[in-house]
Amino acid sequence: MPEFQAISEVVIPELPNYYRGKVRENYDLPGGRRILISTDRLSAFDRAIACIPLKGQVLTQTARFWFEHTADICPNHVLEYPDPNVVVGRLLTILPVEIVVRGYLAGTTSTSILTMYKKGAREMYGARFPDGLRDNEALPEAIITPTSKAFDGGHDEPLTASGILAQGLLTSAQWEAVSGYALKLFARGQELARERGLILADTKYEFGTDADGKIILADEIHTPDSSRYWFAESYPERFARGEKPESFDKDFVRNWVAARCDPYKEDIPEIPAELIRQTSDVYIKAFEAVTGGTFEPPPAGEDPQERIRKNLARYF
Repeated sequence: MPEFQAISEVVIPELPNYYRGKVRENYDLPGGRRILISTDRLSAFDRAIACIPLKGQVLTQTARFWFEHTADICPNHVLEYPDPNVVVGRLLTILPVEIVVRGYLAGTTSTSILTMYKKGAREMYGARFPDGLRDNEALPEAIITPTSKAFDGGHDEPLTASGILAQGLLTSAQWEAVSGYALKLFARGQELARERGLILADTKYEFGTDADGKIILADEIHTPDSSRYWFAESYPERFARGEKPESFDKDFVRNWVAARCDPYKEDIPEIPAELIRQTSDVYIKAFEAVTGGTFEPPPAGEDPQERIRKNLARYF
């Protein structure tokens, strides 16, 4: 594959109300619209550690596939796609609860049910788990494990439905709506993933409200960054042997950095170009496996920032 220029940032002074996220450039437009530009920044250890060519396009187009295949279940924020890396969506008030749906006893973070289960917890997120479950075992049914959404750079914390209502984070009607949507979205995701030879093990959703208070699906959906996918064919044998399921291994860069420094406190060493290329290839393979489509890269040698600027000129 030819070399592609990575998108480290897209700053367009003519667009109003600029906000820089971890991986996206955001501009709020008049009329309750927002431009979200997916860069190729790779965020880990609470900072951007590298740029992975084509990553932003992969995530934008994967989310597009899923938004289009779930629009009958839940309204989403998408208005149009003026560029392969850009979505123009409705400007929403994001709800302060992140909705994580899990179909398997899996995960590595402090809020994952596997981590908590291995520490002896059996009551988690308002659900009771029996003894004797194994790593990466299928749950009897998908469950919602909500967490607080840390807007200020803090850490997400586990929540329960009763806690969400008691703290006034959501109204009962809002909780009923987002939990119902999330389970239906996850079921659709698992169904389509199964047709592609994949297992959608868990994922996270972000919801917001529009000016009328209507619940809208925001951010992204079922992308390789927001979801855990496993290969269905090898899962039974690996599970029987107590091995980790086969997945899209996108963590070349994260693992390489973590093995060479304390990434939370020290400077990040120069990352080999081959690791960057391998990670880019994995994102593309994930897109094609998840969607069943063929990834269409931009023309070799194209300046992606100039392309994005040109495609957004009508919003100046």
